[in-house]
Amino acid sequence: MLLVCSCMTTFAAEKAEYVPKMYASFWALIPPVVAITLALITKEVYSSLFVGILMGGLFYSGFTFEKTVTHVFQDGIIGVLSDSYNVGILVFLVILGVMVSMMNRAGGSAAFGRWAGKRIKTRTGAQLATIILGVLIFIDDYFNCLTVGSVMRPVTDKHNVSRAKLSYLIDATAAPVCIIAPISSWAAAVTGFVKGEDGFSIFIRAIPYNYYAILTIVMMLAIVYLKMDYGTMRVHEKNAINGDIYTTPDRPYANAEVEVDESKGGVIDLILPILMLIVCCVIGMIYTGGFFSGASFVEAFSGSDASVGLVLGSFFALVITIVFYAARKVLKFKESMECVPEGFKAMVPAILILTFAWTLKAMTDSLGAAKYVAGVMDSAAGGLINLLPAIIFLVGCFLAFATGTSWGTFGILIPIVVAVFSGTNETMMIISISACMAGAVCGDHCSPISDTTIMASAGAQCNHVNHVTTQLPYALTVAGVSFVNYVIVGFVQNPYIGLPVGILLMLGTLLVIRKISKEKEA
Repeated sequence: MLLVCSCMTTFAAEKAEYVPKMYASFWALIPPVVAITLALITKEVYSSLFVGILMGGLFYSGFTFEKTVTHVFQDGIIGVLSDSYNVGILVFLVILGVMVSMMNRAGGSAAFGRWAGKRIKTRTGAQLATIILGVLIFIDDYFNCLTVGSVMRPVTDKHNVSRAKLSYLIDATAAPVCIIAPISSWAAAVTGFVKGEDGFSIFIRAIPYNYYAILTIVMMLAIVYLKMDYGTMRVHEKNAINGDIYTTPDRPYANAEVEVDESKGGVIDLILPILMLIVCCVIGMIYTGGFFSGASFVEAFSGSDASVGLVLGSFFALVITIVFYAARKVLKFKESMECVPEGFKAMVPAILILTFAWTLKAMTDSLGAAKYVAGVMDSAAGGLINLLPAIIFLVGCFLAFATGTSWGTFGILIPIVVAVFSGTNETMMIISISACMAGAVCGDHCSPISDTTIMASAGAQCNHVNHVTTQLPYALTVAGVSFVNYVIVGFVQNPYIGLPVGILLMLGTLLVIRKISKEKEA
């Protein structure tokens, strides 16, 4: 018995200590880069993601068949779908899909479209309303994407705003707004990564240096007011003005549309469920953070579990909505239940892409991508201190782009930044943490495998690859200006100089792009 137990212990240790040959090397970042490149070239996201996952499995296993299969399915797909946080996000997605389906069938979305149509007269007004609503819903990026999409789709469709443009506006007011909102799930995440410091105070002081987030909002307002578009977005917007809001033949959510009796339902049938969602989700998040056990509101948000909080909040909002519709006799209980499979169907594309994206991240994690990037950062921290914010911004961009996660990027880079600057130069620590957050949001914004990008596509009911390809030129423009600004602020170390300079650079860049675009058309 002792001999058998000894052998089993040895076997378990060997299994636990397995380290792939490509661990913590540049090869760890190849699978996501291949997946992203294939998605952009082929315009087919599912197979591209799976190729990246398979490549990650092969790298991990040393190109052996059995270990590749078990790693991809057991550690990858089954593993990410066994994670309670991920399952919570999927449940939240499904509940929101059901609520959107109910709001459509009850006539609330159509009524809001008619009401807004009388007040919003122009394409500019429709886009500005989308931006304003996106800024106001700053609690969580997932919640933002799906809520703004369901509310504004009828309005932007009526004014011939392309689905690609709508998805960009949704995406650009999701993570970029959440990362500069003190009361949000993102603020809670960042606060948790700043060990040994006053995390919430650092987050507040870092806001003026978060150039990517602030300049993204400036850019959105500028392109809407200037009525300018460039890159592939220009093609989509021209087609939308002529009546084709999709441009490409693919309509991934068209089969989920339901027949709506527009004679019933009013604006209240959309407004009240949305308000209940906001209120219940806030209560759900602070509940998971211990607010009702004595924690302060800020402490509760900092310690909240966004996944559980959003599920609890959206569930209670769903129950309230069912009762409300039944009481108003706009939707019978049986009709509400018929919306459950309809809402689920509407979210299937987003669920599939999210599952593949999470699996791809699991592959890169198993290959030690985080350790490799941490090593690169440590070696860069030795010199060029004034350029470090700009370097951190670039590293954050690349890491978040390759892995599709902002929060994972925070977790890797922020502790390194704190270790480098803590107790020596607090201002540079604040700037560098902000550069890390900005880079993470930028990479997340650009990445086809980012969950926020996937949610924005789902919220706008836009082809996912269309959203990525049209958004990329805009995101890269802001990234370029932000990088220059981090170089400047690394030397001046003053928010009152850095932010105005960044805004002027952003507006100047857009004016130059508009002039070049007009010259090309002439």
